[in-house]
Amino acid sequence: MKLAGKFAVALVTAPDLKVARKLAGAALAARLVACVNLMPRIESHYWWQGKLECSTEVLLVMKTTTTRLAALEELVVAKHPYDTPEFIVLSINRGNQRYLAWLEDSVA
Repeated sequence: MKLAGKFAVALVTAPDLKVARKLAGAALAARLVACVNLMPRIESHYWWQGKLECSTEVLLVMKTTTTRLAALEELVVAKHPYDTPEFIVLSINRGNQRYLAWLEDSVA
C-alpha cells in the first residue's frame, strides 16, 4: 500500500469528555475519521492572550485520510467551544497494512 501523503492523525484538544465525545461522534457519523482515541486528563500549559495558562483537557487522536482533512478541520472548528481550537496534523509514514486498509475503507 502506497503511504506517501495518504493517511494522517489529527490532534485536537477539548475542555472535557462531554465535548470530546461530541466531536468524536460527529466526525465518525460524517465518516471523516475511522477511529478517535480519547485521552482524558492531560495537563496543558500554554500562552493565551498574553498570559500563561494551565488546564486539564482531553486529547482526541483522530485517524483519517489526507483527502478528508479539510472537512474534518471544518467540522472541528464549527462544533468546538474554543475560539481557537487545536487542530494539528501529523502524517502517517508507516503502519500495518491491514490496519491502514481498514482505515481507508472506514472513511468515506
